[in-house]
Amino acid sequence: MKIKKMGLEKRKVLDGYFFISPWLAGFILFSLYPLLHTAWLSFCEVQGVSNLRVKFTGISNYINAFVVDVNFLPRFLTIINDTIINTVLIIIFSLFIAILLNYNIRAKGFFRGVFFLPVILGTGYVMQQLLYGGVNNTVMVNGIGIPQQIFIYLGPTATNIVNAFLSRLTLIFWRSGVQIVLFLAGLQGISDNLYEAARCDGATEWESFWKITLPLISPVILINIIFTIIDSFTDINNNIMQYINEVAFSKLELGYAAALGFLYFVFIFIVIAIVFIVSSRHVFYAGER
Repeated sequence: MKIKKMGLEKRKVLDGYFFISPWLAGFILFSLYPLLHTAWLSFCEVQGVSNLRVKFTGISNYINAFVVDVNFLPRFLTIINDTIINTVLIIIFSLFIAILLNYNIRAKGFFRGVFFLPVILGTGYVMQQLLYGGVNNTVMVNGIGIPQQIFIYLGPTATNIVNAFLSRLTLIFWRSGVQIVLFLAGLQGISDNLYEAARCDGATEWESFWKITLPLISPVILINIIFTIIDSFTDINNNIMQYINEVAFSKLELGYAAALGFLYFVFIFIVIAIVFIVSSRHVFYAGER
């Protein structure tokens, strides 16, 4: 029995490597060398952009990021705070919507398309300009149109509060499409027999959610958390990404920009590792128990 079990486990491992092999090949061919070169460049000062002449300066770029630069750390802390808040709200909202869409309601396919539509539209240049720009006499607060006259009567304090609330609200709506689809897939994979058995034992819908639904979709929750964190940290419109681009291509401080980018990459890697370590005690894999 042990030999067969080990054979099955090895087969699962090989299947896993087979499915991630395209990504591994792409990473080795196209991403590994730029990553290593960026790490090396972060310890240098680029003295010639055309021929990329560099001078080794040690950890001076990293010291500059934490000691000298007054713009990096405030923006970095702001992104961390926004990512934590947005991740929690997006996961809760997308799970709630997925549970509603999983019921047998009319026009279920239409509502699924409506919630996923921002994922398609949000990648376009025109839509990004509408979300972060102005259209006629309307101020676009990350997608929600508010007449300017309203802000005049509200005053600066109330205007800032309304702007922050609408920006956060629109961001949650706009970035929940993929998470909703993943949650729907996880919910549809739960057998109805489990809920029928729970109802026979007198369990309420609330108890079934905590005892059946939440444990069985915990792997999907983990996937969505990781996806949302990476999507937020790598969004081209966040302050850190914009600042790194400004340092690299406007100020032409390529060595310092490489240091900022590598710091950012290492931080994201550590966050994902912490999420995996913490979730290992709470994620339920039905095939292993």
